[in-house]
Parts: sequence; C-alpha cells; structure tokens
Amino acid sequence: MEYDQLAQRVRAFRKLKGFTQQELAKRLEVSVAVLGSLERGTRKPEAQLLAQIADALGVDYGELTADDNGGLQTK
Repeated sequence: MEYDQLAQRVRAFRKLKGFTQQELAKRLEVSVAVLGSLERGTRKPEAQLLAQIADALGVDYGELTADDNGGLQTK
C-alpha cells in the first residue's frame, strides 16, 4: 500500500470532523467505494480530489498531504 500515510490522514480528519464515509462521499460526489479505497491506501488519489476532501473537511491541503517530516507526499 503506497499511500498509507495519506490514507490515515484522510480517515483521521474525516472522523475528527464527525463524518461517516457515506456523508463525506456524498459531499464529494464520489462513491463510498472510491472514498473507502482512498482511506485504505489502495487508490492513487488525484490532486483535485484531495483538494475537494480538504475543503469538505475544513483543513488546509498541505495539512492533509504533509508527510511526518513536514514535506508533501510525493508517492
């Protein structure tokens, strides 16, 4: 799983904001399967979708995509 760290951040922010996968998927106009695979790290996320997720969750794009060293995910 290439995108584990990003997947964990998306899941953690979603839960922190109190959204279910169904609620967030509806806001993003994607299927629950797409969101679920992104949260499991099995789907390569597109920058546009990540920007939509950040906006829907009320977090900064950089905060969502930053790795543990403070850089941006490049995988």
